[in-house]
Amino acid sequence: MTENSIILYKLDQLIAILSRMAPPTPIPIEGKKADCFIWNPNRFSADPVEKVNRIDISLISGVDNVRDILLRNTRCFAKGLPANNALLWGARGMGKSSLIKATQALINKQEKNILSLKLVEIHREDIHTLPILINELKKNKYRFILFCDDLSFECEDTSYKSLKTILDGSIEGFPSNVLFYATSNRKHLIPQDMIENERSTAISPSEAIEEKNSLSDRFGLWLGFHPCSQNDYLIMVENYARYYHLREQIEKLHKDALEWAATRGCRSGRVAWQFIQDMAGRLGENLD
Repeated sequence: MTENSIILYKLDQLIAILSRMAPPTPIPIEGKKADCFIWNPNRFSADPVEKVNRIDISLISGVDNVRDILLRNTRCFAKGLPANNALLWGARGMGKSSLIKATQALINKQEKNILSLKLVEIHREDIHTLPILINELKKNKYRFILFCDDLSFECEDTSYKSLKTILDGSIEGFPSNVLFYATSNRKHLIPQDMIENERSTAISPSEAIEEKNSLSDRFGLWLGFHPCSQNDYLIMVENYARYYHLREQIEKLHKDALEWAATRGCRSGRVAWQFIQDMAGRLGENLD
């Protein structure tokens, strides 16, 4: 191998190393490809979802008030009217993420005079790439709901500060064609031990409380989901059974559903759905 060949070979190796070190170029989002997407932070692309895991909004019961508020807010956004970012917080399994997905589907079905409303899911651990995603979304003609499920932050995680800036405090502001919906099991997204650390170093103790509230305050809507009553739980079970045409005597349906909830130690929409899956399997029925 000649000296020139060696130099060229080493240059090729250097170029390959630098190429791997450089961040990828964001891939333009083609909204027409699907109604729902998942953000891929490794390729800076929104990958279309062919089959969305969601249920009909009629099956989400026991949360009528927050359902109607979220529907109204989302419909305003779809029509180009002012709307708020929303934090859906509270009891596990009560349909927070299901409601967001079902709302987007219903709006697209009902509002024939608007462009399709798109849903883009971003995972909590990828929040630090949110500015890149938003920058791509604002170039698009479609309107997008950014959806983050189970949003919360650990003590060593500082990405919540950048999220605060993105949602409300940046000089550029939030794009008019993007809305941010998040779900969480707690109303305040910053854990208590993080607040205690803030309190110990704060000049004024009230500063720690302000820090605790500051991120949640960026959401114009706080929609609370609370544990359901026994009656609400049985209504959920009945709605599922009726929707999927599962034939069972109402007394036995109630008895088996309550026994199922007792084994789980709680009642919720998720527990009702898991019971229906078990029941359908026993009856030899498919849930199509």
